[in-house]
Amino acid sequence: MADDTTDTKSSNQMWGGRFASGPDAIMEEINASIGFDKKLFAQDIRGSIAHATMLAHQGIITTDDKDKIVHGLNTILSEIESGNFEFSRQLEDIHMNVEARLATLIGPAAGRLHTARSRNDQVALDFRLWVKEELQKTERMLTGLIAAFLDRAEEHAESVMPGFTHLQTAQPVTFGHHCMAYVEMFGRDRSRVRHAIEHLDESPIGAAALAGTGYPIDRHMTAKALGFREPTRNSIDTVSDRDFAIEFLSIAAIAGMHLSRLAEEIVIWSTPQFGFVRLSDAFSTGSSIMPQKKNPDAAELVRAKTGRINGSLVALLTIMKGLPLAYSKDMQEDKEQVFDAAESLELAIAAMTGMVRDMTVNTARMKAAAGSGYSTATDLADWLVREAGLPFRDAHHVTGRAVALAESNGCDLAELPLSDLQAIHAAITDKVYDVLTVEASVASRKSFGGTAPSEVRKQIAFWRARN
Repeated sequence: MADDTTDTKSSNQMWGGRFASGPDAIMEEINASIGFDKKLFAQDIRGSIAHATMLAHQGIITTDDKDKIVHGLNTILSEIESGNFEFSRQLEDIHMNVEARLATLIGPAAGRLHTARSRNDQVALDFRLWVKEELQKTERMLTGLIAAFLDRAEEHAESVMPGFTHLQTAQPVTFGHHCMAYVEMFGRDRSRVRHAIEHLDESPIGAAALAGTGYPIDRHMTAKALGFREPTRNSIDTVSDRDFAIEFLSIAAIAGMHLSRLAEEIVIWSTPQFGFVRLSDAFSTGSSIMPQKKNPDAAELVRAKTGRINGSLVALLTIMKGLPLAYSKDMQEDKEQVFDAAESLELAIAAMTGMVRDMTVNTARMKAAAGSGYSTATDLADWLVREAGLPFRDAHHVTGRAVALAESNGCDLAELPLSDLQAIHAAITDKVYDVLTVEASVASRKSFGGTAPSEVRKQIAFWRARN
């Protein structure tokens, strides 16, 4: 019969070699967040300074203690920024690391800082401040990307290229018009960023653990000091809300999807088969075995970053989906997802902005491709409606026969003899050739938001005014 006692060696083997002290070491490993939440040091110190200032203003702590606290916190900030601060895993998180160092620096006064607050509202504040600053950075970066596209659109307002549906040649468009499509996409992303900033612009500090506090605090004062519009209005929701982080990840996922679509087009366009654009060596790599290769690796990596961002969004949604009110330790897992997605998004936007400004556009190759695939067939149908008075469905049928004839003859629509076209429908005249060129097709699309150069320039002017 086995002895009920277990020696230390057996215990260590049970828990695994990594955990020298058994269950306590495992708890330390799973509980500690300082490895990633130290990223919030500036926000934590900023929030603590505002909190201490408010406590003194309300007479909850003395002005002398407040001054010691603020001086100590600024000292810690300098130590961390200079790399002279030693973070401890035993102290679990950024809050306790700062508070312990503050006690060493200023003594008993440090213990008064945590009056009328909890780590629950403290972390909610730190994280909300960080996400707000990241959203503001994202807004600036998207503005830069939009500006890069506006410059290329203006440069190529008249440059003809094929427009695609199903990646098949559809109708001629201009490259400027194509660029402006991405302006619209990233403009919506920026709008979502601005709305997200508005949604999260409420200060959590003062909600305490979950029920508020009996101290006579002034939450409006701390909200104003920290740059928030107002305090949050429900203490339970305040400490358990991570909507702002999920909304950031949602925005990042949508923007990442847009960046990935653009990256895919750059990958396709830069192939020898298309040859629409060429990236410089700054955004390309060579092959280790094939010397002729020039790979669009930057675009491919932007495309891949979308997977990481999407994964972060799904992870945080899953973390939050079953949590009862109010705070649960599960929510410690929120930050790494947001930090990783933010880094991926920043890098992707920066890389894409560089590629848009860097790429060389082969307008001759685009123009040649624009005329392929009978891309002016719709113009022929429209001409039959306008000039011959045919119902569009009849015009569509006549045009289909013309395309079939051109295909069998191995020529473009514009190369079909008039006699062949009149054999299909007697109302066709030689005026039809005026609309069968790609330039004429593009110029005719003057509806609002269309691809005509005049319309493209109107949209460029609109976006320049709001960018």
